[in-house]
Amino acid sequence: MAPDRLAAFPSEQDRRPGRRAGTAARMSNFRITPNALSHKLKLHQLQIFERVLARRSLSRAASEMHLTQPTVTKAIHDLEAFFGATLFERSNRGVTPTELALVLGRRVHAMMAEIRYMADDIDAVLGGASGHVVVGTLIAASAKLLPEAIARLMTEHPGIQVTVREGPSAQLLPALATGDVDIVVGRLPGADMASISGVAVDHHQLYREDLCLVAGARHPLAGAARVTLAELADHIWILPAPTSPLRASIERSFFDAGVRLPTRHVESLSLLTNIGILMHSDALALMPYDAAAQFLAMGVLTRLPTDAFGAFGDVGYSIRADRPLTPACLRLVDYLKQIAAQRPASA
Repeated sequence: MAPDRLAAFPSEQDRRPGRRAGTAARMSNFRITPNALSHKLKLHQLQIFERVLARRSLSRAASEMHLTQPTVTKAIHDLEAFFGATLFERSNRGVTPTELALVLGRRVHAMMAEIRYMADDIDAVLGGASGHVVVGTLIAASAKLLPEAIARLMTEHPGIQVTVREGPSAQLLPALATGDVDIVVGRLPGADMASISGVAVDHHQLYREDLCLVAGARHPLAGAARVTLAELADHIWILPAPTSPLRASIERSFFDAGVRLPTRHVESLSLLTNIGILMHSDALALMPYDAAAQFLAMGVLTRLPTDAFGAFGDVGYSIRADRPLTPACLRLVDYLKQIAAQRPASA
């Protein structure tokens, strides 16, 4: 990969303290108006800027956008000329954004998301059946609810593109607030998460999910009439991240029973990884029933009888309150509701 060339960027002389102070002085006297932005900035420039900011490299941005590096460099140079200030500092390892670039980046990122939504809306009005939905999924929805909804969506609306991103709520909800994902499906957060980074978020319940304690089919406790927390504490556990509500619930159950927490554990949010660990060890895990059901039915896992843990919680979807859903996302929500309505009332 060719090194980043910033020949069009300010020279080393421009980057000296005295010159830097001069730039700051120019910025303090410089006022940006909406008219200036609309007349001088080009959408393509901002797309290039956003990619450079994300990749911290001109060459990688050029490669991903199928552009030449001089084209990318010129776009950044033109933006810097307009603002009268540096957007990126160069180094042998790539480029580092300035404070101005970070501020601009937040706005450009939101604007690009809005452009995607606008394209979907216009396509729907013109009679198209396309669109793009970016879905964030938590473990509660990743095994049954979301896959079935996506399968129906793709069957009945094959022109719609779906991108799925799996992760913890601490990662996906901020991505929802910034527009990186359109909808988050899984266990709903508490009432204190009605706003994420200053953005209002609506949480819609679809059903209440049960928890089940599972192990591999050949686990020593398989077939037991009842298991206690004291018995469970000596085994290896697969636990969610320390910041997750489920982790706090598990730890509280042990604490309330006066039983020490399991000292041997693996932290994992990957459903398939968890299943593999359970199959090849004597580990234990708490899972939403829907996530475990098909593996229980296949005989891969066994459910251990215990009433030591409460319900998993409400499962549903989260969306931004300040932004209407695109037609493609609305169709996905319809299928989520259909599948939830067909689910047995109790697992």
